[in-house]
Amino acid sequence: MWIKRPWFALRAQPLAVQLIWLVLLVEFCVALWERQWPLAGVAAITFVLTLLPMVIVNRMNIRLPTAFLVGITLFIFATIFLGEAFDFYNRYWWWDLVMHGGSAIGFGLLGFLFVFMLFEGDRYAAPAWALALIAFSFAVTIGALWEIFEFGMDQLFGLNMQKSGLVDTMFDLIVDVVGASIGALAGYLYLKGRSMGGFTGVLHDFVERNRQHFDKRPR
Repeated sequence: MWIKRPWFALRAQPLAVQLIWLVLLVEFCVALWERQWPLAGVAAITFVLTLLPMVIVNRMNIRLPTAFLVGITLFIFATIFLGEAFDFYNRYWWWDLVMHGGSAIGFGLLGFLFVFMLFEGDRYAAPAWALALIAFSFAVTIGALWEIFEFGMDQLFGLNMQKSGLVDTMFDLIVDVVGASIGALAGYLYLKGRSMGGFTGVLHDFVERNRQHFDKRPR
């Protein structure tokens, strides 16, 4: 099943996504009723961020697998709402590691797909290592912007997303670099026609389903 619907057709989205939205809306209303402004702010921001994938998909005319949309929505929900509102970062020592590592790999793959799309699927427009390097840089940049976002949330809503400050930020960036390397390596191996488990399979599947963005033939 592939997602290609008007982004505002909320009821047409996967059940898992709708359930996450329902939880966020309920928590937002309860937080307002109890005057828990930080919690209400986190719920509202999380909800808005979960809408972005649908906006981007329709703006770029991309066929996004349902699993992709569910995964992205679940990641945003787990990172911001569960991590902060329910303190999962402190309850589970591995939570931050999994979130940063998973996002870095994902952004590495997305960075590769974006660059490959700019070259219209031409495997020989640039060396494979160059495309992989750009994908790596894209993922690390997103990780750095996320650290800025954490700082802003701490300052605006009195949260503690940065935990121990500099040490936490640097550790997160290191994990981002490792995850970005994995994502970029998957892109490199894909261009070389080699396999890297499910990572290269995801790239191949996405390219095939969105061939209109990866075809240099005249239109």
